[in-house]
Amino acid sequence: MEPILIVHGGAGDIKDSRVPDKIKGVKIAAKAGYKILKNGGTALDAVETAVRILEDDESMNAGRGSVLNLDGEVEMDASIMDGSTLAAGAVTIVRDIAHPISLARLVMERTPHVLLAGPGANKFAEEQGIPRLLPGSLITPFAKEALKEFKKKGGSLTEIGGKDNPGDVGTVGAVALDSQGHLAAATSTGGINGKMVGRSSDTSLIGSGTYADDEIGGVSTTGHGDSIIKVCMAYAILKNIENGSDPQKATQSVLDKMSAKLNNTAGAITISKTGEIGVGFSSKRMSWAYQKADTIYFGIEQEEVQSEKVIDE
Repeated sequence: MEPILIVHGGAGDIKDSRVPDKIKGVKIAAKAGYKILKNGGTALDAVETAVRILEDDESMNAGRGSVLNLDGEVEMDASIMDGSTLAAGAVTIVRDIAHPISLARLVMERTPHVLLAGPGANKFAEEQGIPRLLPGSLITPFAKEALKEFKKKGGSLTEIGGKDNPGDVGTVGAVALDSQGHLAAATSTGGINGKMVGRSSDTSLIGSGTYADDEIGGVSTTGHGDSIIKVCMAYAILKNIENGSDPQKATQSVLDKMSAKLNNTAGAITISKTGEIGVGFSSKRMSWAYQKADTIYFGIEQEEVQSEKVIDE
């Protein structure tokens, strides 16, 4: 099986000034994840590595770039799923750790549970030797400004902000198919700008933000999380594929259904069990990138597909 990995950097009303950073970030993550696959690594290792890179990127709404809740705090969610076994792990309302996606994987591999929340998730992180960062160290100047503008102007509570809310960063995610034919998906987020304290997102819910099944495909979603939950987006996309739709049509049809019923926007990346790609978003923009062989493909505008050769360093 020819390996492939795709990442997204979030869907929404992304400002022109932030487009270059968003594209740069997803390209770096896609190349790093693909390198693992090229060297014979697993899909699970590849998606975790790609998402960890995005969690360290301040232009993304995950890890160090996370938006703030109404009290000015970072509360993060993440999930990961292994398509070969349907094993899954997730965390929600996690504070002061650099890589929630790695904690989610530990939940999957070292507990009998799928989802740990809040203080319990942080306690588990401590037990597993994950260092706790100093309070407030994940807060960026951009996140502070976004919350300030939200409190002043209001605006729709979308994951990445609206016209009156400059929180234009988005959930991150990755999906991979390795050389053994195994799939994995991973998603991580800081949630929505100005959210209530204790709010959990679609990213923490298997079937909404993340899903992978070797017999069908893998999906990671982004956008208006509360709407994504209502349509069980990740699982719905895979059911479309299972029923005969190609990944692109399967992805777009669920996005269109959500927009029609709930009047909110989202995006998703999809890989089928045969390595076909689906990239869709109903928002203004969504940064994405994937590498296949020696070529990386990427975009951020509707119907945009750019490509360039990758030079091994």
